[in-house]
Amino acid sequence: MFYHEDTLQYEVEVEEPDPQFAKMLQQAVGGAEGEMRVALQYMFQAFAVPREHEEYRTLLMETAVEELGHIEMLATAITKNLEGAPEEAREAAREDAVIDAMMSHGQPRQALSSGLHAMPVDSNGVPFTGNYIVASGNLAADMYANIMAESTGRLLATRLYEMTDDPGMEDMLSYMIARDTMHQNQWHAAVDSLGEHLPVPASFPQEKENQDYSYTFMSTFDEERPDPETPWTQGESPDGKGRFDYGRQPGNGFADVEAMIEEMHNEVN
Repeated sequence: MFYHEDTLQYEVEVEEPDPQFAKMLQQAVGGAEGEMRVALQYMFQAFAVPREHEEYRTLLMETAVEELGHIEMLATAITKNLEGAPEEAREAAREDAVIDAMMSHGQPRQALSSGLHAMPVDSNGVPFTGNYIVASGNLAADMYANIMAESTGRLLATRLYEMTDDPGMEDMLSYMIARDTMHQNQWHAAVDSLGEHLPVPASFPQEKENQDYSYTFMSTFDEERPDPETPWTQGESPDGKGRFDYGRQPGNGFADVEAMIEEMHNEVN
């Protein structure tokens, strides 16, 4: 169950509207690194957490709802950037300054399809897809996915920060970058709290895998090369269950494809 308060999570102000920056902000809404992705990712992960691990369900759901607030902030920022046009655009096209700026620098669909408001799309106008969401049902796997999501999200926010000199947008993005810092750290803390969980899934018996290859870094070069002596070719593995070594691909067997059933009509001429 969700409740909505008709105030923004954090103040959003735009001093000089910029349709081009509104287009860039769409990536933070509906892009692969955006807030729709993490909000739904954390929500669907939470749905899968059993009641005996309520603390993780609460952690995920609280963060999911916070991310919904970030979508609202960004949508507000996009609208405010679309409400006006730069001074030079107003001088060049007094009658249709906003539309002129939109067609020249922004996302035309923001004018044509949504009436100068945010859309659930990325900066190229590509609709948001649920394929961005990772919700595996394995808590450890999901936490690692969340660390990646917050890392790329923070990277996007810092890039957007560098693309604007509007004080209001810098302030909003500074807040969002700070929250990404917190979320990265909370997911790391959650992973650490899980105890022994590597390799994921830890519940699968390792004796069932071919342990001759469990900790070997495989060189795929055609010619044989010496061990480069890196942290992933030597020393103890992070899971503490093996030691890294350096080897080559086994190179056994052939791709012997059997003939398909007659009904597939896969003739070979």
